[in-house]
Amino acid sequence: MSAAPITQDQFNLLMERLDRIEDHLSEQRRRQEELDELKRDLIPIANQMVKISIDELAEIGYEFKLEDLLFLLKRLLRDTNLLLKGLDQLESMMGLGEEMNRLMKPMFNTAVEELDRLEREGYFAFAREGWRIIERVVTEFSEEDVRALADNVVTILTTVRNMTQPDIMALANQSVDALREAGEDVESITTWKLLKELGSPQVRRGMVRMLNLLKAMGESPTNISPN
Repeated sequence: MSAAPITQDQFNLLMERLDRIEDHLSEQRRRQEELDELKRDLIPIANQMVKISIDELAEIGYEFKLEDLLFLLKRLLRDTNLLLKGLDQLESMMGLGEEMNRLMKPMFNTAVEELDRLEREGYFAFAREGWRIIERVVTEFSEEDVRALADNVVTILTTVRNMTQPDIMALANQSVDALREAGEDVESITTWKLLKELGSPQVRRGMVRMLNLLKAMGESPTNISPN
């Protein structure tokens, strides 16, 4: 009984299967070559690691015992849950650190911009000069002076408040203007002109104020000793 001839479709199917088998074999050869190459790369590294391990163990000497290593391994296995919790906490802290860094970055940039603005507007220069004033005060005044200042600070502030009232400041400004005007043309003022000015209401009012000032100075304590 003769075999049936192979049709073209059967031949094509056979060739496709052979091609797949050849591709599979090629893939197997490629993987084997990669494994062989990896082995060739790892063997020197493994040898070096073994050598380093031997050298390190040789430095330990008789202090190292296998029982200690086994005890350490059992301890690690027994405390696995504790180690995992520690790792979880470490990851949480790292996440918190990243979140804080993300939040602090714009705050830091804002602070830098604000400091730059203060520098450009002269606040730092003013602070430096103010510090120089403080140094001068510290060097020029003694502890007794500062104590006396503290005892009389209420009186000083009350005096400053009274001196900065609008009417007092206006009077001081008018006095400065009057002194400046009197110094410009002193030679043209005669005795008769001075006597004539005595009848002026402004002059009489000024004289009353001067008399009140002299009276207040006379009523002040006389036991004030100059520095």
